[in-house]
Amino acid sequence: MAIRFPFHMGSRGSTATADSSEDAYVRDLLEQVLLTTPGERVNRPDFGSGLLGMVFSPGGDVLQAALQASVQATLQRWLADLVMVQAVAVEVEDSTVTITVQYVVQRTQQQQLTRFSTDLASGQQSSTGSSGSLGGLQ
Repeated sequence: MAIRFPFHMGSRGSTATADSSEDAYVRDLLEQVLLTTPGERVNRPDFGSGLLGMVFSPGGDVLQAALQASVQATLQRWLADLVMVQAVAVEVEDSTVTITVQYVVQRTQQQQLTRFSTDLASGQQSSTGSSGSLGGLQ
């Protein structure tokens, strides 16, 4: 049994298990990198994006551009052997952060578009993904 990362409970109240598809596995890894704060891991203190800590910083468009560059660099650093990141879009509205990542899975050369959304006030997280023809994200 493979435990799902990031760790959470399944619909039946037990530990959630990893999906068997490679797309879901890569999506889980993306989420793990994005939602981990540097310093959270004992043996890898520089692992993570620091995204959640930057959300309450002042800056508007400047902050959004910095977040996009930071997220893209972090994903390329930690997941370059699995995915080629093509574009990242970060939207911050009130307490909700939405990150959209367009990437190509290295092994299959299949394009993917995944959106992660985190409400910082309630702590609720969600992710959606799709594959195939992608457009509009730059």
